[in-house]
Order: sequence, then C-alpha cells, then structure tokens
Amino acid sequence: MRPRHIGIVACSTEGAALCYRTISLVGGELIGRHAHPEVSLHSYPLSDYMELIHRDDWEGVARLMLSSAAKLAGAGADFLICPDNTLHIVLPRVRAESPLPWLHIAEVVAAEAKRLGYRRLGVTGTRYTMEGPVYPEVLGSAGLDHRVPGPESRERINRIIFDELVNGRFTAESLGFFQTAIAALGNEGCDAVILGCTEIPLLVPPEASPLPTLDSTRLLARAAVERALA
Repeated sequence: MRPRHIGIVACSTEGAALCYRTISLVGGELIGRHAHPEVSLHSYPLSDYMELIHRDDWEGVARLMLSSAAKLAGAGADFLICPDNTLHIVLPRVRAESPLPWLHIAEVVAAEAKRLGYRRLGVTGTRYTMEGPVYPEVLGSAGLDHRVPGPESRERINRIIFDELVNGRFTAESLGFFQTAIAALGNEGCDAVILGCTEIPLLVPPEASPLPTLDSTRLLARAAVERALA
C-alpha cells in the first residue's frame, strides 16, 4: 500500500519549507532512498493571517485554515498538519469542521517530551504561543510543567521572529539572545526547551542550545510520515 497523502496547511514560508524538507528526509529514512509520502501544500500569505491576528479575529484565522483544508482535501490529502504553533490556538475549532483529521503540533511535542522523560519544559515562540493556551493546555494534560521567558524576553523573542526569522534572517546576535533566554529557563528548573515557533530551529540548532531542544517543526514532520505509514 502507498503511504497516506500528507496535506500541509502552511502559514509562514520558512517554517513550512523546513517541514516539507523534513518530511522528504524522514521519508528517505523510513521508506527508502528518494522516497517520501505524497505531499500537498496550500498557503495563504502570512500577511492574511497577521491582519486577522492583529485584529484579534481568531474566527477569521480558523476560516482561512478551513479554506486551506478544503483545498487540500480536494487535492487528495488524507490528513493535515500545520507547521505553525500560533495557529493551533484555533485548532479545536478547525478540527470540529474540517473535512480531514489533523495532527496537533503540541501533542506531538508533549508525547516526545514524555518519551524522553522530561518534566518541566521551557516554551519559546511568538508571544501568542508563549502567552496563549496551546502549550499550557496540552502540557498540563500530559502531566508536564512549563515555564516561559519573562516579559521583556518574550517581547524581544516575538520581535526577532516577525522581523527576522520569518524573512529568512538568522543572525549571531539573535542566536546569542536565544541562548541567554534558554539558559534562564534552565535556571528555573526546565530540563528541555520547546522551539515552539517553526522558524526557531533554523536559528537555534541543538548543539547551540544550553538545554536539550524539542524541535516542534521536525517532530511534527516525522510524526506525519509515521502517520502516513501507519
């Protein structure tokens, strides 16, 4: 049997590209040389999403995601993923009306954290992710504690993401700031850090992090390939 067809509901270009690339690489690892599941991707411009988010119109965000879901269902996808942690704020609403099932990025991360025996996780990402409900709800349900950076660090992390990372800019200065913020989470008892914006792994590789990393983008991509093969 052929693997199931993966649909990617994309938001930011860099994160979606990393997710797609990882699906291809994991496919080669799990299926065979040059092989990967069939993949379709649909993307509205990030500006469409940000206009809605800045207006606090999360219902509009859900409608955009559902529109992408419908297009991907029409393209033959069997299930969906979204390589954007912030958009998962509305995933419960989207799942209820979606034509296809979804994997949840935070659930994938929490499962990996449990498998590795971590107990308290630092959460980095956009301010909507660091201050929003996605990781507190999922990690709490999994019996995991979490911490987020302080207010000033959250503001600068958010600025780095939207001014630099989504535009493909990865600087030594920003890496140094992330390293300081992650080290501070370690001082609060965190035994790992969630790279909870899909571009952060492009700036902070595992060997540069003061704590073990949970790369939400690559974990989601691997989970999607495993789902496609199940």
